[in-house]
Amino acid sequence: MLTSDELGILWLSLKVSFWAVGFSLPFAVACAWLLARKDFPGKTLFDAVIHLPLVLPPVVIGFLLLMLLGRNGPIGAYLDQWFGIVFAFKWTGAALASAIMGFPLMVRAIRLSLSAIDPKLESAARTLGASPWQVFRTITLPLAAGGIFTGALLSFARCLGEFGATITFVSNIPGQTQTLPLAIYNATQVPGAEPVAFKLSLVAVALSIAALAASEWMTRRARTHDVQR
Repeated sequence: MLTSDELGILWLSLKVSFWAVGFSLPFAVACAWLLARKDFPGKTLFDAVIHLPLVLPPVVIGFLLLMLLGRNGPIGAYLDQWFGIVFAFKWTGAALASAIMGFPLMVRAIRLSLSAIDPKLESAARTLGASPWQVFRTITLPLAAGGIFTGALLSFARCLGEFGATITFVSNIPGQTQTLPLAIYNATQVPGAEPVAFKLSLVAVALSIAALAASEWMTRRARTHDVQR
């Protein structure tokens, strides 16, 4: 059984992951649509920047966030002074860092789903008088729903396991920014706390497997639907 402190860590991890996915999902859909449907100058560079978190050390992402969005950073100071918004050393900062690290996985899954849609279906709707927004809302999004859910679940699993960018940007503050990976790391540094680290590791593994299994189920369901259609 989990203690009250461990349940708090689990709840914070879920909250951070849900907010990270929910905040980044609209941007991921927009970026995936641009990459799948449009050709424009700098597309290769745009694609590379989106996927940069996959190849950069997470600590680098966290350091850049700290420099930009810290209280003394050019963006962080402005947000704090004019809007009272603070990301550094807050759970919201953990959500932002997790969103950035999971963003490429989400974009890739949605982009593949959009690329698989037959453009003739959208063209037919436009010839019948539907506006671009109506086509996107009533045809493109429903057909890409499987990829959107898959991308969201993959990003959610990645957010649950995010460590490097989070600890660099928001530190490891119990009750405020200490998510599951940070709590496991903290337990490994304390003599005799190995059972706590093991228990939290089992929770993290179970959550990640559940998210990945749901993602695989959504992928198979989408493929079956495409074959039947």
